[in-house]
Amino acid sequence: MLTEPTRYENELATQIIGCAMIVHRHFGPGVIESVYETCFCHELSKVGLDVVRQKRQPIIYDGITFDDPFKMDIFVNEAIIIENKVVEVVLPLHKAQLRSYLKLANRRLGLLINFNVERLKDGIHRVINGSATYDL
Repeated sequence: MLTEPTRYENELATQIIGCAMIVHRHFGPGVIESVYETCFCHELSKVGLDVVRQKRQPIIYDGITFDDPFKMDIFVNEAIIIENKVVEVVLPLHKAQLRSYLKLANRRLGLLINFNVERLKDGIHRVINGSATYDL
């Protein structure tokens, strides 16, 4: 089982959140998810982070690797999974989805970022593999 996020992962998350805030300040709420994702990835790349959009992750079950992988919205520095949302309300299901991605990819920390809020701080949720979810 993975431990709590490392100092590196926490610092990386802080940098990622800063990039999300830049995008949210520009657009505010109400833009479609793909616009936020495109501009967010651009901001992440501008600060030198390794960004993979729609990263495919194979599913291994019962010793078999299945060809129908899931896709992570954004994978940063091979460390943090980001799930982007543009929804009225973040549901427990959204957090459970990210928690499943973390487990399948064997990663510690994920960020669920809902851009459809007045203050982005209210839309950021830290999800830790095997632990509770923390809202900022």
